[in-house]
Amino acid sequence: MTTSSTSCSFRITRTAEDLAQTITSLSQRLVKIEQRQEALEMQLAEYQQEPPDEEMRRLDGVEQLLKECQELLDSSSPISNLQDTNISEEVQDDFLAA
Repeated sequence: MTTSSTSCSFRITRTAEDLAQTITSLSQRLVKIEQRQEALEMQLAEYQQEPPDEEMRRLDGVEQLLKECQELLDSSSPISNLQDTNISEEVQDDFLAA
């Protein structure tokens, strides 16, 4: 073999080894990414089936607050308060007109 053919053969071999290492590295990364994707898909499926307990407690709290606010609004309505008292209709009309 001549020096140039030996040099060329060495470069081809070296390049092939580098490509093999690169492919191996990329394959390992791909496997890790696929595993992460699978884990995320499982978490998403679990979350869609059943919301977390903490979120349900918050929603129950919000629902209770809405009920309390509605009760306050209902009990503090000026029209219902005026009708509940024995104020004359003329005073009620003046109040509502203001």
